Amino acid sequence: MEPFVLAPGAGRSIDLGAFAMTVKASERETAGAFTLLEAAEPPGFGPPLHIHHDAAEAFYVVEGEYIIFLPSGEVRCPAGTFIYIPSGVEHGFRVGDVASRKLNLYTPAAMIGYFDEMSAGSMSDAELAALAAKYSMEVTGPVPEGYV
Repeated sequence: MEPFVLAPGAGRSIDLGAFAMTVKASERETAGAFTLLEAAEPPGFGPPLHIHHDAAEAFYVVEGEYIIFLPSGEVRCPAGTFIYIPSGVEHGFRVGDVASRKLNLYTPAAMIGYFDEMSAGSMSDAELAALAAKYSMEVTGPVPEGYV
């Protein structure tokens, strides 16, 4: 494993239709320690409630605002907010009123394969549930329109 530097805007892009992700650090570059993705998402966008069974997830809001759904309630998170969600904790989010951008950190490394496979095209709720299970994620809430 070697140190590396990515210039602004660099990284492998994953086009997911309604939103885009950029891989900043993968399992390969970090020897499985973590993955880091940058997400640019439109207003109102968000995934279904879910649980990561194999990794903790952290968010850092770079631009805009996110509403994070945690077991303790809903929290508004403007730019500059950091959110940590341990493995096994149900959560979700919605983008606020403006397009927003965040960093997603998964530790240990996780989720890049999920997003790569999602980029292949639309899928049914059952297909999404099967894909999530393949990557140790459990969908626990309804799938919002526009997610898949």
